[in-house]
Amino acid sequence: MTGQGAASPRADREAASRSRTDAARSRDRALRITLPILVLSMMLVIWELVVRVASIPPYVLPAPSLILETLVADRELLLQSLLVTLVTTLEGFLLATVGGIGLAVLFNQSRLVEYSLYPFAVILQVTPIVAVAPLLLIYLPQPVAVLACAWIVAFFPVLANTTLGLNSVDRNLADLFSLYDASRGQRLWRLKLPSALPYMLGGLRIAGGLSLIGAVVAEIAAGSAGAGSGLAYRIAESGYRLNIPRMFAALLLLSVAGIVIFYLLSLVNHLALRHWHESALEQER
Repeated sequence: MTGQGAASPRADREAASRSRTDAARSRDRALRITLPILVLSMMLVIWELVVRVASIPPYVLPAPSLILETLVADRELLLQSLLVTLVTTLEGFLLATVGGIGLAVLFNQSRLVEYSLYPFAVILQVTPIVAVAPLLLIYLPQPVAVLACAWIVAFFPVLANTTLGLNSVDRNLADLFSLYDASRGQRLWRLKLPSALPYMLGGLRIAGGLSLIGAVVAEIAAGSAGAGSGLAYRIAESGYRLNIPRMFAALLLLSVAGIVIFYLLSLVNHLALRHWHESALEQER
């Protein structure tokens, strides 16, 4: 009876502590959602009031209500252009994923290959894509040039992060595999790639947004030559025609697309790591 009586208050305290922790998590999640929405709403209201009170013309700064009206009125054209940009972004991202991970594995298996090719990957990264895009449009067909720009920008983060992950294997685990005389293939598939997965997913999360940036830059360059139908081309076209509300509407769609890409990749990262990696376990606490 004494043991049961002592255990009962302890269990009650633990239950109360868990309840407080759950409540704190709920409040934190609610704040993460509501605070950005409130700040955005306040900014939009202030923007709308400033435009109306100061009578700013639409070709200088359109009001948020006019941007929304333009988005609804031109939705077919803008959504069609958005689809073109997203297809290019996805293709560039997939190419960067396959190429970056494959080349990182090759680097890890052969130092000679890494020493020979890694400097050229760095050159691709540090060269401004704005300077590369016009050259690619000269030597390549327009769709291929746009895709190449999306790939170039997204490629290096995947390569660099995956290479870092493959080279950051725990020494004790590596010694254990050596003790059991594991082959190179076993080391790669059962040790190095699982250990590099968090780094790899981090690189993919960065590459998703960068592939969209690369596609946008290339589409603007292609649009200046009279070609292209992506959303970035619509932004450039609207600027030339002083259709600023449509420009803002297209920019809004691009921003939403980038946010969706980021959170989708963040979700993949969380689902892949939530049961075993510290970065995902910390978010669960």
